[in-house]
Amino acid sequence: MEFIKTTEQDSKYNHLEKMSVSELLTNINSEDKTVPLAVEKAIPAIEKLVTQIVSRMKNGGRLFYIGAGTSGRLGIVDASECPPTFGVSHELVVGLIAGGDSAIRKAVEFAEDDTEQGWKDLQKYNISEKDTVIGIAASGTTPYVIGALKHCNQKNILTGCITCNHNSPLSKAAKHPVEVIVGSEFVTGSSRMKAGTAQKLVLNMISTATMIQLGKVKGNKMVDMQLSNHKLVERGVKMIMSELQVSLETAEELLNKYKNVRKAITNYDKKNQ
Repeated sequence: MEFIKTTEQDSKYNHLEKMSVSELLTNINSEDKTVPLAVEKAIPAIEKLVTQIVSRMKNGGRLFYIGAGTSGRLGIVDASECPPTFGVSHELVVGLIAGGDSAIRKAVEFAEDDTEQGWKDLQKYNISEKDTVIGIAASGTTPYVIGALKHCNQKNILTGCITCNHNSPLSKAAKHPVEVIVGSEFVTGSSRMKAGTAQKLVLNMISTATMIQLGKVKGNKMVDMQLSNHKLVERGVKMIMSELQVSLETAEELLNKYKNVRKAITNYDKKNQ
């Protein structure tokens, strides 16, 4: 049976150039509203993948995202936000993109067509059976990503994927495929739109659920966040005030002393037991 990419099918809208700005925005928004519903259908698959990731991370494993173009950039965004949000090492969640870091800003021609380069890029990180690799590709056909996952399977490294086409070559290559079927794009084939939004939502779910399961959140607060700017320091002080029922001055003193919200709370509790 021939593989048909729904992400490449004709838009439900035509003569876009004749639409007013209001019509364009309203129609794009109408399409965007369908994305969370498509993600909802994939929750059972996401749950299976997250459960496996958590199990491996508790045994010293890491999480790798690998993709090309928009998909690769989205993986890098999610990976780069884990250290400041959850206080984890930059080596714990890693995003890789076809064409290397320069491709984050500018497309590197034909980088995604190399079936071997993805695995070469992963090998630079001494990847092992403890780790998890998630291939991200809206089309589900990117050679760079599929090739990497096939190598990982041969080495008994857990593989997952996020794609927006059903039964794609990437889904077949991944042990834990996540398929979010968003249908055709407003601008035909522009998978940075609904498909990109879907991938971002799934990445948020994977990294956030994983970090919570690893104990990186207390209550509903980011107690391990990096205090890298005044806004985050202020947020940290408020967390301490709320959790310990102490004054602003005491909270500031504790945060200044321990440089970490969790440590401030834990040490204060110990001292006052």
